[in-house]
Amino acid sequence: MEILNYIDINKNSRVPMYQQIVDSIINNISTGNIELNHKLPSINTISEDFNLSRDTVEKAYNILKERNIIVSIPRRGNYVANVETTHKLNILFLVSKMSSYKMSIYNAFLNKIGINSKIDLVIYHCDEFVFLNTLKNAKMVYDFYVVMPHFKTEKLQHASFTEEALAAIQNIPKNKLMVLDNIMPPLLDDDDVNAVYQEYDKDIYEALKKGMNKINKYKKIALIYPEKSVYPYPRRILHGFRKFCLEFDKDYEILNEVCDDMVLNKGDLFITIQESDLVNLINQARNNELQLGEDIGVISYNDTPLKELLGIATMTTDFKIMGETAAQMLLSKGNGKIKVPFDFIDRKSV
Repeated sequence: MEILNYIDINKNSRVPMYQQIVDSIINNISTGNIELNHKLPSINTISEDFNLSRDTVEKAYNILKERNIIVSIPRRGNYVANVETTHKLNILFLVSKMSSYKMSIYNAFLNKIGINSKIDLVIYHCDEFVFLNTLKNAKMVYDFYVVMPHFKTEKLQHASFTEEALAAIQNIPKNKLMVLDNIMPPLLDDDDVNAVYQEYDKDIYEALKKGMNKINKYKKIALIYPEKSVYPYPRRILHGFRKFCLEFDKDYEILNEVCDDMVLNKGDLFITIQESDLVNLINQARNNELQLGEDIGVISYNDTPLKELLGIATMTTDFKIMGETAAQMLLSKGNGKIKVPFDFIDRKSV
């Protein structure tokens, strides 16, 4: 059968055999070598011709059926049923939580990847079970898997990975995987893994150094870091903050939250992560007739248009660049790891 000539199998490739069958058929439908209503070789024929197990070929055909590319007609065989879907990239986008920052990344990715893509967005809420179940149900039917790895422990602390989550991610073909936002340490030295990411400890350390001229006018720095949270924050933020304060001999304190009626002293500089703490801090400063940037200082983690409007200084990565860079790498089939710029933005609150 002529269509057999269009199926390319490389047994030395790291790409699973069933995926090579899927890719070969999709690529040849896209180029017009295989047309609508063409009958495909039987499972037994491909199995015998390429010396593959029948289960491998059947898995490939099941993926094509799930994507509505082929249809099985009883006692007649498998036929090409849809050529339009083959022109679109099917992408699974796994986001740890719903936030303005994560959605900025997603929207930038979506705009860059273009209309010829179908993206399934899944919010897994830093929950390992939801994450693993989503990948299990995906059954490797996607062209690309974009993963933001942030997990929470039983004590509601942040973890960049769990052993099971790491194993599931490593099971994804590396040419289909994009790690976004947070690079897992075991994957950092793997040259075959693509990533666009932040380095939380180094980023906050360097950003504070950039803001040194403003920071020096304050007597004490307080980092408001939620120790336990439904959506925990990377502990590397703490490590970078401590390193800065110790290296430059700064008096510092780490607080769990901005509590009601907290004592605010002139000469204090506060670094907030959660929006609720930022709002509470500003309200208490106003109630105590303390002027931001004069009596006390405020730096917020992660920039937003509203913080810019209010004149709140920030330390932030560029979420738009992160999303666009990841999309461009997938479109161009680029390879590598790219650290996104992180900066100190000086405004009147310091």
